[in-house]
Amino acid sequence: MDYQAIIDKFYGADDPLRRLLLLHSRQVADRCLKIVREHSELPVDVQFLEEAAMLHDIGIRWCHAPSIHCYGEEHYIRHGLIGGRLLREEGYERHARVCERHTGTGLRTVPMSKDGKPLLEPELVENGFFVPETLEEQLVCYADKFYSKSRPDRVLTVVEAAQSLEKFGHDGVEVFLSWSRLFSEAI
Repeated sequence: MDYQAIIDKFYGADDPLRRLLLLHSRQVADRCLKIVREHSELPVDVQFLEEAAMLHDIGIRWCHAPSIHCYGEEHYIRHGLIGGRLLREEGYERHARVCERHTGTGLRTVPMSKDGKPLLEPELVENGFFVPETLEEQLVCYADKFYSKSRPDRVLTVVEAAQSLEKFGHDGVEVFLSWSRLFSEAI
């Protein structure tokens, strides 16, 4: 799979959003690859892991997040679902699942809009659709928490990343810290 060709298809113009997507995705991919280099015992498909990390945020263009150059109409929480649909249409099911499962430490409750409407399909959330299952899904989800697209020059510590997850609930913090132990990153 040529992840660069897919990025080029959906982010062809050299604009601030493409540059931000490439920078952030490379940060996430490099952290994933560093972890697997340090843990050769992890049964990981390294090529797939890099591809998935580079494509995990492919759906942001269609979301509304002007602070990171996204001027679409969808709520930002839907970027994983959008990315999953795009990659599935391209024939990449495994990559699509990484897109859908990388928000927070996986979405276990239905996110709601300010006016009380669900932002994701409740039946999908309730069935665990947005929760990372494979080691590759977990690695991308974990690595993503250290880098913010709104502050791309900053790398969070394990503690800072864990604190940033409180908005998704304490269970997500516990999941993140368990991944930190699994991947042997100091707290």
